[in-house]
Formats: sequence, structure tokens, C-alpha cells
Amino acid sequence: MAARTARAEGAGKLARVRVHLTAVPFAAAVPVIDVLILIVSLIVILAGSELFTNALEHLGDRFGLSTGVTGSILAAVGTALPEAVVPIVAIASGGAGGHHTGEAIGVGAILGAPLMLSTLAFFLIGVMALARRGVRGAIAPERTGFHRDLHYFIVAFVLAIGALYVPVEWGRILIAIVLILIYPLYIWRTIRASKKMVESGHETEASGKLYAAFVRLPNNPAVMSLQLLVALALIIGGAHAFVGGVTAISVELGISPLFLALAIVPFATEMPEKMNSLIWIFRRKDTLAVGNITGAMVFQSSLLPAIGILGTSWQSSFDVDLAMGITLAAGLWLIALSRLKKLPALALMLNGAAYAIYFILLLTLGI
Repeated sequence: MAARTARAEGAGKLARVRVHLTAVPFAAAVPVIDVLILIVSLIVILAGSELFTNALEHLGDRFGLSTGVTGSILAAVGTALPEAVVPIVAIASGGAGGHHTGEAIGVGAILGAPLMLSTLAFFLIGVMALARRGVRGAIAPERTGFHRDLHYFIVAFVLAIGALYVPVEWGRILIAIVLILIYPLYIWRTIRASKKMVESGHETEASGKLYAAFVRLPNNPAVMSLQLLVALALIIGGAHAFVGGVTAISVELGISPLFLALAIVPFATEMPEKMNSLIWIFRRKDTLAVGNITGAMVFQSSLLPAIGILGTSWQSSFDVDLAMGITLAAGLWLIALSRLKKLPALALMLNGAAYAIYFILLLTLGI
């Protein structure tokens, strides 16, 4: 009873964290240094993404991996795992505003990541496809892997939503355990399908020369791995600098912690890393590009919600329901599109519209 009461109080306080935007002119409120940090960090992220995709392609090529394993597991986890620390640290430390503020930031970051991936990330690769392939352009990922990723995502995400309405502690713990087990099962299924994908022509092929070879380093797996680690360091360092810059600007503009967690931090942490997908769309490597996003969606909708269920009140409120509802709608829309032979780039503009609706509602309803 005490635990249930504490959880209800936590949920109430979580729901009461609101956004307050002060009417301060942007130029007057934001120091030039913060803007410079954003610009430099984006350049660093772009350089890291180019090095990352180059090294990953060569590693996948060398070991005969399918594009499904390379994109949905290696690329997705490699870029998503470092940023998964954000909600964990927020929940554990409580944040500057105390336990409930830290919980709000943690839950917001957990929910914001799959929201960004299912809406804005797909919108961006759609825009890149339109720019490269014209109005009738389409994206053609390997269909079985795309189906698998989306169905694992939907199952995990629905379980996470269901946990919001389970009143008993043991039921919530059971759901968290199932969510934890879903991800290794997903990895096993993806690896198991790899050989068949390679045989059907979906092996990973490197584009061009390994960048490390330009400085006369040998073209072997050790050097490829070294380049991959350097690339990850650049992406992570650039992303953290980007988050710091966005957070500083948000604070200077008077944006509250929950809005920051639901709308700003996930954008800052997820979007720069998805430059890998934009690069792969540019190179017409659609399975790698889409797998990088859908693989991260499975990761972010299974393991992290399990942590949220076990470590926070994980209760329903309007802001939580809004984020989950739009994410679920975007995921179902992607499943509908997956029945087509190719994803029309124009159809992915609706994913961007879904995020725009979410963002506008957060602002206009004062969440």
C-alpha cells in the first residue's frame, strides 16, 4: 500500500511538471558561444558518422555479415547504447530538481527516443530520398528484416504501454522481465536470418576505401575496429556537446525539465546519430539505413522501458499518453507501409507530421 501511494504521488508530481516559455528574444537570451557549440558539435558528429559507416561497411564486408545484422544490430546498438545512459543517470541521480524532476527527465528520455525514431528519423530519410530520387522516389529495405524489426518494436512498445495500467507490483515486474528477454530473442532471430539474407544478395558491401588506409594503416579488422571506436568517440562526444548546447539554450529560454526531456533531449541525442542513416540513403544502401533506425527502435522500446518500469512510478498522465499514442500510431503506419514492395518517400512525410502535431500539442497545451 505504501509503495502504491508513493508511486501515485510520484505520478502526480511527474504530471505536474509543466513547460513555461518566457517571452525573451532569442538573440538577447542566447550567448553566441552556445550557438557555436551547436555548429561545431554537428560538424564533429557528421565527421564521426562518415567514419562510422565506412568502418562498419568494411567490417561487415570482411566477415560476410548481412545488411540486417550490420544495420539493425551493430549500427543501431553502437549508436544507441551510449545515449541510453541519459535516462538511467537521470532516474538514479534525481536531477537538479530532486527525485521527481530526475524521474520526469528519465521517463521523458525513455519515451522520447522511440518517438523521435518512429517519426522524425523516418521523416528525415524520406526527405533525403526525395532529394536524391525525386518526388516518386522510394526506399527499399530488405522486407523480412524490416517486418521483423517493426513487429518486435510494436510488441515491446504495447507491453510498455500496458504496464502503465497494471495496478499490482508483481504484474509490472513480470512485464519488465518479458521486455528484457525480448531483446536477446530479437538478436538471435536477426543473426539466425543473416545467412539466408547473404545468400539472397543482401550481404554488406563496402563503398570505397577504408579511410584509415589513407594514412597508410593496414586494411585489416583491427584497424577497422580502431576506426569504428574513433568514430563512436566523435559521435558520442559531439552528441554530448550538442545536448549540452541545446540544454543550455533551453534553460536560457525558460523551458521546463519535462518538456526538455520529452522533446529536446531525445532530438539532441537521437537525431545526430541518425546521420548514419542519411549517409546510407544518400549511397542507396536502404537496408542499412532503415535497419539502423528500426534496430534502435527495438532496443529503445524493450530494455529502456523495463528500466523505467522497475525504477520509476511509470504511471499514466496526459504527456506520457500523448508520447506513447503518437509513437504507436507512427509504428502502425510503418507496418502498413511495410506491406508495400517499397516505402514511398512522400508517405514518410506523415511521420514528420506526427511529430509536428506532438510538438505543437506540447507547446499549446502547456505540457
